[in-house]
Amino acid sequence: MTQRDVEQRVEAARRFNRFYTRKIGVLHEGAYQSPFSLTEVRVLYELAHRDAPTATALGRDLGLDAGYLSRILRGFERRGLVLKTRSATDGRQSHLSLTAQGRKVFAPLNARSHDEVAAMLGRLPPAAQARVVGAMQTIERLLGDRAEPPPQASFLLRPPQPGDLGWVVHRHGAVYAQEYGYDEQFEALVAEIVAHFAQRYDAKRERCWIAEQGGELVGSVFLVARSKTVAQLRLLLVEPKARGSGLGTRLVSECVRFARQTGYRKITLWTQSELRAARRLYEAAGFRVGRKERNHSFGKDLVSETWELDL
Repeated sequence: MTQRDVEQRVEAARRFNRFYTRKIGVLHEGAYQSPFSLTEVRVLYELAHRDAPTATALGRDLGLDAGYLSRILRGFERRGLVLKTRSATDGRQSHLSLTAQGRKVFAPLNARSHDEVAAMLGRLPPAAQARVVGAMQTIERLLGDRAEPPPQASFLLRPPQPGDLGWVVHRHGAVYAQEYGYDEQFEALVAEIVAHFAQRYDAKRERCWIAEQGGELVGSVFLVARSKTVAQLRLLLVEPKARGSGLGTRLVSECVRFARQTGYRKITLWTQSELRAARRLYEAAGFRVGRKERNHSFGKDLVSETWELDL
């Protein structure tokens, strides 16, 4: 390769950087029509999608100077957006998490980011969208830190296709029987919910998201209308092999984003006290338990819980 070839490639990369930073609004003073810089929004994003990281881990993974990150976090604390909890194993470290106010502030930023990218891709036909995303994944793979393990394949969240609703019923029945001992009445309930959704689907106010990874179905969630102002989150499922990847958080976040965008004032959901992993996701998203009830369902003695999130 000649020196001229090297210079041409460097200039092409710089030209792409200038184009893409302009395209995604990095040069704007406030990101996503907010008072926050793009770096601050990125820190909020990481805090919303991680399980109580330390500032050291956050700074390392984002490539931020410790002093700069510390100033950002102090600003968030003053605004009541971030909570620090001293580590039980290392008194020199604190774990970071978003407060309820922090999640409330972050939600519209996340929604705007999603909508801006969706609009950018939406101007292209499906084949061109696939080419753009494929090129982005190639850049990420080739320029990523080779010392780190390769990232898992990204999740695709999409509307249901023929056969997917049957998969939702099947996997709920199989997974809950294996992990919690629920009998066939649970699968029958799921089938009833899915049938009702398909028969009375309101495209303006309801959604089903199917999660796909590497061509395999790995999760689902539904948001349905209960009234003009109240939506219900239903049938959240993450396959065992996809757990711990952030998929559950993303599915719940999509429900909250869509509910706010649609104009609902509240989301409600019904779950069981023994579903601890799901309960942690709901609590992290800002839901709170409103009512508990002991009952015998699905062949077991259970404590049912109704959770609510004010939007």
